[in-house]
Amino acid sequence: MLGRLVNDLLRLKSPDYPWGDTKILFDQADWRACNLECVISDRGRPWGITPKAFHFRSDAKNIATLKSARIDAVSLANNHTLDFEYDAMFEMLRLLDEAGIQHSGAGMDLAHAAAPAISCVGGVRIGMIAMTDNQPEWEARPAHPGILYSPIDETDDRAQLIIHALRDMRTRVGVAIVSVHWGPNWGYWPLAAHVRFGRALVDAGADIVFGHSGHVFQGVEIYKQRPIIYCAGNFIDDYAVDEVERNDESFVFVAEIVGSRIQRLRLHPTSIANYQATMARGERGAQIAEKMARLCAGMRTQARWLAADQVLEIPAISENR
Repeated sequence: MLGRLVNDLLRLKSPDYPWGDTKILFDQADWRACNLECVISDRGRPWGITPKAFHFRSDAKNIATLKSARIDAVSLANNHTLDFEYDAMFEMLRLLDEAGIQHSGAGMDLAHAAAPAISCVGGVRIGMIAMTDNQPEWEARPAHPGILYSPIDETDDRAQLIIHALRDMRTRVGVAIVSVHWGPNWGYWPLAAHVRFGRALVDAGADIVFGHSGHVFQGVEIYKQRPIIYCAGNFIDDYAVDEVERNDESFVFVAEIVGSRIQRLRLHPTSIANYQATMARGERGAQIAEKMARLCAGMRTQARWLAADQVLEIPAISENR
C-alpha cells in the first residue's frame, strides 16, 4: 500500500525506500508479483457513489517504486483499485502498461479484468489471474469497467467464469497462480469456505494460490503438493499497529521452481518500520517464523526454521500437469 503517509514519504525519499533491505530478495528473484493495495495515479476524486472509509492513492511517479523492485506482475483485484473512481484506475492501467508491468484483476470490461498476467522466465511461462470477494459494487461487467469480483462460492456463475479462465490459462503456461483478495481483516485461520475454494482452484489447475486481504498472516496448506497461501498479511503500509495481533509482520514468500515443478517455499520474515519493509532477524524473525510454523502445523504442513539462513522452509514438491 503506497498511498497516504507512504506517498508523503515518497515525495522526499528515493523510489526504492519502501522495500528497505528486503529489496535484495527481489533483485535475486527471476519473477516477482505483489498485490497493489492502492491506485497509482494523479487523477480522480475519492469514491463517493457508496460509503467508503479509506481511500488510498499514490502519485503517478511512484510507478518507479514498482520498477525499482523489478515487479513483473501486480494483482489489481482488491478494495482500493477504484478508490479514486474510474479515471484514476484508467491512468494506472496505462502507467503499468508503459512500465512493462503485467496486471490482472481490473480492466475496461470483464474480459480485460479476467485476462491473466503472463510472463516468460527462462523458457517457462508464468501466468497469474487475480480476483476478489471485496467491493461487489465495483464488479466488472461485459461492457463496464471494474474489478474481477466473485463470491467465495465455487458454484456461483462468477466463480465458474474464473475457474474457466484458470483452466484456459493452464493450457498456456507452465506455472499457474491465482491471486485472491478475500475474507475479513483479522483472524489467523481461514474460513471453511476459503479452504473449499482454494482447493477448488488447485483442482482446476492452480499451482499456487496467493491469498491476501487480512492484516495478519495465516498458515500455508499444501494441497495435492501445491501451496495455498491463505493470507500473506501486510508487507508495506502506514497502518496503526496492533501490539497484540502484530499486523506489521509478514514474509517475502519465495517459491523455488525447477522447470515448472515447485520444489519448496522459503519464507523470509519481515516487519514494517517507518513505512518500510525490513528483514526481521534474530529473535524477532524466529518468533514470526515460529507463529507461522504453528499455523502451518494446524494444516498438517511441515515447516522448518533454518536459523543459519533466517528462513522458514516449506517443502512443496509438485508434478508436471
